Amino acid sequence: MKKSKTSILKRVFLNLILCLGTLSQLQAQNQVIPLWNKIPGELKAADYKEKEEIKDGKVQSTSLVTTPTLSVFLPKEMKPNQTAVIIFPGGGYMHLAIDKEGTKIAEWFNSIGIAAFVLKYRLPNDKIMIDKTIGPLQDAQESIRIVRQNASKWNIDPNKIGVMGFSAGGHLASTLSTHYDDKVYETASKASARPDFSLLIYPVVSMQNEITHKGSQTNLLGDNPSQELIDSFSNEKKVTAQTPSTFLIHATDDEVVIPENSINYYLALKKNKVTAELHIYEKGGHGFGLGVNDTSKFWTKQCEEWLKNNGFKN
Repeated sequence: MKKSKTSILKRVFLNLILCLGTLSQLQAQNQVIPLWNKIPGELKAADYKEKEEIKDGKVQSTSLVTTPTLSVFLPKEMKPNQTAVIIFPGGGYMHLAIDKEGTKIAEWFNSIGIAAFVLKYRLPNDKIMIDKTIGPLQDAQESIRIVRQNASKWNIDPNKIGVMGFSAGGHLASTLSTHYDDKVYETASKASARPDFSLLIYPVVSMQNEITHKGSQTNLLGDNPSQELIDSFSNEKKVTAQTPSTFLIHATDDEVVIPENSINYYLALKKNKVTAELHIYEKGGHGFGLGVNDTSKFWTKQCEEWLKNNGFKN
C-alpha cells in the first residue's frame, strides 16, 4: 500500500525536527567559550604556543596555555534549576590532563544529570603573566562568574555551582574556595566567585615544604618563595566558616601528593564547622581519575551520594 504524500512529508518533517534537536544538543556539548575579552595581567611571548598531546583523535593533555576557555557539557535531559560543576584538571601546574581529569569527568557528571564545564586554565609562567601566582586564580574566578551570569541560559541554579579539582587542579579549586573574594583582577561583574561546594580529588592543598607537591609549588610560586607567599597559598590555613562545604578523597599510598594535604584541609573545615566528608582509601596511588582499580574505584558513587545528601542532586 502506498503511503500518502502528506504522510511522507510529515515523517520527513518530524525527522528534520529530531535531527535539528540532536544537532542543537551536540552544539551545546561542543560549545567552547573564550574566558576573557582581555586577559588580565597578560604578557605577550611569541615563542609561547599551546601544545596538545593527541591520541586516537582526542586531546589527552595540553600545556603552554595562552587562551583559557570553558567547555560546556550539558546533560541530555535538561531540567530546570540543575546543579553545575566546573572542573579543573590536574598536571602539577605544568600541563593539564584535559581528557582523564576533564572531558571524561564532565561526561560522568552528565550521566548523573549534572551540567559540567571544563576549564582550560593558564598555567603559571613568567613569560605570559605579570604575576604568575594569581594567573590560574584569575581564570578560576572568572569561570564561576561566567557560569553564574549565564545560569538561566543553561537551566542552572545559580546557588548550586560547585568546583572539582584533581591534584594541582585541586589546589586551584581549594584556592578558589578560600580566596574567592581576593581582588585579583578588575571586573564589572556583580556575580560572586564563591563556589557553592568543592570536590577535591587527590588534591594538592598545601604549599608548606613538608607536605606540598614540590613541582606544583615551584611552578606556582617560583624557586625560592617567601614564607609569606607559601602561607598565603597553603589553603588549609585560609579556611573560614564561609568556606564552601567539601568532599575530599585521597589514597593512603599516594606518594606524589601525600594524603596529609586532604587530611589537614578536612581538619580545618571541621574546626570551622564547615560541612565536610573525607575518604582515605587504602590503595589507589595518584592520578586514578574516575577510579579504575583498587578501593579508589568506588569514589564516584560516594561523591554522588554526598551531592544528594547535601541537596545538590535530586
